[in-house]
Amino acid sequence: MEALNDAIVALNDTFWLYLIIPVLALLSLWFTVRSGAVQIRMVPEMVRAMVGRAETAEDGGKAVSSFQAFAISAAARIGTGNIAGVATAIALGGPGAVFWMWVMGLVVGAASFVESTLAQLYKVRDETGYRGGPAYYMLHGLRARWMGVLFAVVIIVTFGLVFNAVQSNTIVDAIMTSVEATGATGPGWLEPVLGLALVALTGAVVFGGVRRIAHVAQMLVPFMAALYMVLGLVIVVLNIDALPGVIGQIFSSAFGFEEVVAGGLGAAIVQGVRRGMFSNEAGLGSAPNAGATASVSHPVKQGLVQTLGVYVDTLLVCSTTAFIVLLSNPTYGEGRGATLTQEALQDNLGTWSLHLLTLVILLVAFTSVLGNYFYGESNVAFLTRKRAVLTGYRWVALVVTFLGAIGSSDLVWNLADTTMGVMALVNLAAIAPLGAVALKLLRDYTEQRKQGLDPVFTRDRLPELTGVECWDPKSPEPEKSPTS
Repeated sequence: MEALNDAIVALNDTFWLYLIIPVLALLSLWFTVRSGAVQIRMVPEMVRAMVGRAETAEDGGKAVSSFQAFAISAAARIGTGNIAGVATAIALGGPGAVFWMWVMGLVVGAASFVESTLAQLYKVRDETGYRGGPAYYMLHGLRARWMGVLFAVVIIVTFGLVFNAVQSNTIVDAIMTSVEATGATGPGWLEPVLGLALVALTGAVVFGGVRRIAHVAQMLVPFMAALYMVLGLVIVVLNIDALPGVIGQIFSSAFGFEEVVAGGLGAAIVQGVRRGMFSNEAGLGSAPNAGATASVSHPVKQGLVQTLGVYVDTLLVCSTTAFIVLLSNPTYGEGRGATLTQEALQDNLGTWSLHLLTLVILLVAFTSVLGNYFYGESNVAFLTRKRAVLTGYRWVALVVTFLGAIGSSDLVWNLADTTMGVMALVNLAAIAPLGAVALKLLRDYTEQRKQGLDPVFTRDRLPELTGVECWDPKSPEPEKSPTS
């Protein structure tokens, strides 16, 4: 098992450093230039676009709103990648990893905008509203079903299975750390019992469909993010004198001026970008699956909303973890994940804070399990509409969630890095040629906003586009925006 883990680590380092990171960075920079830095200049529009009414679905229920779609993607984003992943990046890449996480978060926002806008354009109707994502824009936009099938299989494995194993593994690890902090030794049966409890809770939600997942995410995501950031703010205030030194260390280590780990600059870049991408998912092709479910009047609206999710994840939640860990003078060179964050909290606030963080980890990891599961479900529906296959996927996902709870954390994390890299590469290969379509939609949106309209898109506005199944021309004409 150790030999397999070492082989996966070696593969990941080469794969990410020489292929995924350069492709993602260059493509994101290209989108940034072509869009006029849409991810920066249109932040006010992102906030405005999040508020909107959802239409009625074909089964009579309410379709998923823009905010609910944002919450589903945030549920998957705000998870162990923020708490365990960022801590691991700092431990292995030094403080400089945080700088590169910030930089990439700003740059890849352009890729997030493009992929989520495309997912909205090429979405399809189902009984509960809409579904879509990269597999769908590969099929309808590129006319490459084989590519969509490949992506669907990879995301089902990556999110529906491997990432959920990561989340359940972190939940159990956090609880065991909390138990040990009380001076007790966790009994041997505790891990499998915790795994079964997580499976029961997950099953109760996922068998209820996307709307139940959306409602749970809508309730839990704002609460858990706010609670975690309050903890981080308290630690920053208590250590305010040390804050300038920590910020200086982040910048000096980012450029190799201060070597704190083996590998120096290279380790900081690789760990910062890799863990940052695991957390914010920009360019990965996962968030568009949630973005496509939203009922909005223009595809660009959800593209903007999903881009805002990158900032919430990277600049707020990930930064909270970074300051919690760095203000505790961590030991570099060991990737201990959530345990490192828990110990940092305990050092600053006492044992009670460790138990509170355990609760936060339970919430963020559980909602991540739900978001990850949904991404898999959406792509199972792309491959086949047979109910038996969907039911089988649900049970396999639950089994893997249990196995993750009792498995090896190192192997699970490293396997997640590999499958995430493959998934990103396929998605980036699709949005590169389709980016021009997203930019056309952005121009249409901007023109309507300049006229003081609340933008509405219909297929006949860009008749040269093919493969668009929704956006019926029967939609009403744009009305004056109350916010213009």
